[in-house]
Amino acid sequence: MKKESNNNYYLPNDKPPLGRMLLLGLQHVLTMFPATVLVALLVGFHVNTVLLASGMATLVALILSKLKIGTFIPLYYGSSFSYLAAIMAITKTQYGVVASDELIRTAQAGIVCTGAINILVGLVIHYCGGKKVINKVLPPVVTGSVACVIGFSLGFTALQNASGGAFGIVDNGPWWLVAFITLLATIFFSVFLRGKGFIGMLPILLGAVVGYVVAIPLGLVDFSMITQAKIIEAPHITFPLFTGELSMTAIASIAIMAIATIPESTAHLYQISLYVDKLAEQKGREKEGLSKHIGFNLILDGLGDMINGLLGGAAGTNYGENNSLMVITQNYSGYSLICAALLAILLSFSGTLSGIVRSIPTAVSGGLSIYLFGVIGMQGIALMIEEKVDMFDPRNLAVGAVIFIIGVGGHIGYSNGLMPIPLLQSIFPDGWPAIATGALLGIVLNLIFQIFSKKEKTKA
Repeated sequence: MKKESNNNYYLPNDKPPLGRMLLLGLQHVLTMFPATVLVALLVGFHVNTVLLASGMATLVALILSKLKIGTFIPLYYGSSFSYLAAIMAITKTQYGVVASDELIRTAQAGIVCTGAINILVGLVIHYCGGKKVINKVLPPVVTGSVACVIGFSLGFTALQNASGGAFGIVDNGPWWLVAFITLLATIFFSVFLRGKGFIGMLPILLGAVVGYVVAIPLGLVDFSMITQAKIIEAPHITFPLFTGELSMTAIASIAIMAIATIPESTAHLYQISLYVDKLAEQKGREKEGLSKHIGFNLILDGLGDMINGLLGGAAGTNYGENNSLMVITQNYSGYSLICAALLAILLSFSGTLSGIVRSIPTAVSGGLSIYLFGVIGMQGIALMIEEKVDMFDPRNLAVGAVIFIIGVGGHIGYSNGLMPIPLLQSIFPDGWPAIATGALLGIVLNLIFQIFSKKEKTKA
């Protein structure tokens, strides 16, 4: 392993010193925590269980990638917003209210099946041509557009958190103040501390600390979450229910969301591979070429959902937020991600630690999310630029336009991101999930264009 004095970057197989590793791992936990916990609160799952499953999924993926291909695929696995509407349609719960075990177990059946779909697609890609196959079904214009949609469609969620709108806050001046200070501090640290030593690798952690400190005198920090928390609190484990009244509905409505997360996961791998290889090239190190492991990455994604579904965690994928963090900090160390996974597992058993992190005001996480969600979207654009997607080609324009408008417009414009399409109502009684629908139509359009292109070449 190549080491440098005063090392201010880490490639996937680089191992930071223990102290740095703990701080870098904590920053990853802080980055994934708001979104992962928010998903749990929205869908009515147990927060500690979701944290446990997230850590386990990440740990298994990292270990298997190192064993299988000899290098870490530096990705963190957390709860995905793409599954919110589908899971909420089953649990039918209000924010912060834990659903009954029966409803959670029913949703788990769908989560297990979405894992199976990811694994199946991953195996097909792995054994049938790798990147060539994925580029036919999921070319950069699809994966890049879906990544953009995932990031930009969450913009309203970030603003709702920043303003307290999700909680009906009327006097939200202090919320906006804390959110904007957090946002500006994080951007400042990201831009002006980069390359300034180890401290330049902790912009998200530093931004959160600044926001937290500002929020205390404004009365936004609820210390009762810490003082009233149990010191040790075991996660509430439930097992999937495949024979319930709503089990088939859950399987159909939740599993189909793999349509959204497969392009998302693929885009995340492309993005992280791009940035890792760029950094390696700049430092005179060997390129990893992580993008060639597309099929294996989807298998790991599927195993993560299997773990979530079997334990009682929310369906997920590898996290764009943590990708953004790695790009910002130039820290791609798999060891720091293992540390993060272990911290998440530890956190799932500690009521006190969970209380400390949960005491972070939503205004702070909202300020961080404005930046992080935006970077997810921008990375989708970067992917299309790097892959030289021709935006003057009417086919690419059509595919991207459909994905963007249906995905972003449908997710923000309709309740829970469900479009009122009166088809297959027995499976989708509350509407079609916008992001998945946009992704699916983009995939279909791309395949139609390929078929007609082949016919044109044959005639010629």
